[in-house]
Amino acid sequence: MIHKIVSIIQLVSALILIILVMMQQKGGGLSGFLGGSSTTYMKKRGLEKWLHILTIVLIAIFIIASIVIFVVK
Repeated sequence: MIHKIVSIIQLVSALILIILVMMQQKGGGLSGFLGGSSTTYMKKRGLEKWLHILTIVLIAIFIIASIVIFVVK
């Protein structure tokens, strides 16, 4: 029973993570490291800040759900 609940939590968090990552600003991440255009560091504000925080929280939920599924199995 717990395995099914945690699996559903993991699936929902994965789908929401996909949407959140796609919504975030383009040009961030490793583009400068891999030879892309370099941008100066800008502080996150408003919606961008909340998307970033929500993404981190959902990543943590996804990882915890993965560990719980591994342990329960």
